[in-house]
Amino acid sequence: SMENPTVESGSGRGFTRAVIAEMLAKNFERLPDIDKKLFIYGPAYLGGNAGLAGLIANSLYRRALNVKQAPISSGLPMAALPFLTTLALYNAAVSGPLMSGDLNCPSCTLLRGALVGVVGGGVYPILLALPVNVGLAIRYNTAPQPEKGNVLRYWVDLSRPVLRRMRAVLVLQAFFGTFLGSRHFESYTKVAEMTFGSEGEEIRD
Repeated sequence: SMENPTVESGSGRGFTRAVIAEMLAKNFERLPDIDKKLFIYGPAYLGGNAGLAGLIANSLYRRALNVKQAPISSGLPMAALPFLTTLALYNAAVSGPLMSGDLNCPSCTLLRGALVGVVGGGVYPILLALPVNVGLAIRYNTAPQPEKGNVLRYWVDLSRPVLRRMRAVLVLQAFFGTFLGSRHFESYTKVAEMTFGSEGEEIRD
């Protein structure tokens, strides 16, 4: 089929991507409960950590800019957006490719997990919190504003102590993303062995 390019499995037989994904999904159900639950709900925990990082970043910028107004309207998106973004990123970069047979490299899986953790659960919340709170500071006139031409330097100086305090969060997210990627690759390996090992013969037709 031109639409589904043939993929060579580890056992040497050629299957289309759609067939491989179907076979992997069928054998995924045979995994132990703990593996299945971690595969399905693990990304939500990573996303939850990202949401928490968003609230921490928001709080640090609010403090730096003396913003006391709009705590809920600024806090809710700061938790929700990093959660949803991290969940979507992890599924697109790790879970999805694993379960469609497109990601067979353990170190790549770990690296992708770590990057999703750091970007979705650390860098993104910081980048999101900065303009939101600068906007509130301008609106409510709670902090001195930068002179024209010094805006970028002002933002960098404002962010330096925030980044220092967020360092532990970034490290934790990288660690958790790596751990999740590692466990998910283990689960994928079990499913791939069921699918393309000796037991995979029965699904061959």
